[in-house]
Amino acid sequence: MNKDSHTQHISQQFNTELEEVRSHLLAMGGLVEKQVNDAVNALIQADSGLAEQVRDIDDQINLMERNIDEECVRILARRQPAASDLRLIISISKSVIDLERIGDEATKIAKRAILLSEEGEAPRGYVEVRHIGEQVRKMVQEALDSFARFDAELALSVVQYDKNVDREYKTALRELATYMMEDPRSISRVLNVIWALRSLERIGDHARNIAQLVIYLIRGTDVRHMKMEEKRKEVEGILQDKA
Repeated sequence: MNKDSHTQHISQQFNTELEEVRSHLLAMGGLVEKQVNDAVNALIQADSGLAEQVRDIDDQINLMERNIDEECVRILARRQPAASDLRLIISISKSVIDLERIGDEATKIAKRAILLSEEGEAPRGYVEVRHIGEQVRKMVQEALDSFARFDAELALSVVQYDKNVDREYKTALRELATYMMEDPRSISRVLNVIWALRSLERIGDHARNIAQLVIYLIRGTDVRHMKMEEKRKEVEGILQDKA
């Protein structure tokens, strides 16, 4: 299945409805990606003003989620889609949940940024926040790109990359825990950084979920609980079908 698979309906209106709801999902994704980037910058730069902007956007993201949900319900009720069209609606409906949760995690990071701007910068952890923050922002971007382009290879690379983020997150936790034991005066501030890193790790998980939905959309197989090698074989099957 590819992007053109959704342009073959007798009803041009149905084509328009499918394209519109997909476009709305991608627009929401772009806003969420910006929210993540701004939240990380707000924390690193101790910019409480930028952090407040991130928090303000959360209401807009929640509204977009509700509107897209309503669009999906209307299409299901009126069009009763089947096969690839049904998978598209299901994938959008589930992806919008992950995007909303990414927005929630970005808001949590913004709250930590405000606390740190009030308490004073933490002595450690900003390098890790910057590095992991850039990685998960790229995961969100590429998960959305794979959805826009029906690109299973790119989606698989996002799924694989999530393991790197998990490893770096665990390494950062060990280093920061050691630092807090050595300097108990830093505990409160470093804990704020740790919670921000936790939110970034969860953002990576949600980006992975969206990427796995792209594979489901194209292949029709739920790969969420498969081992990585099995997921890779599913994507190879997609590539063979295209050849």
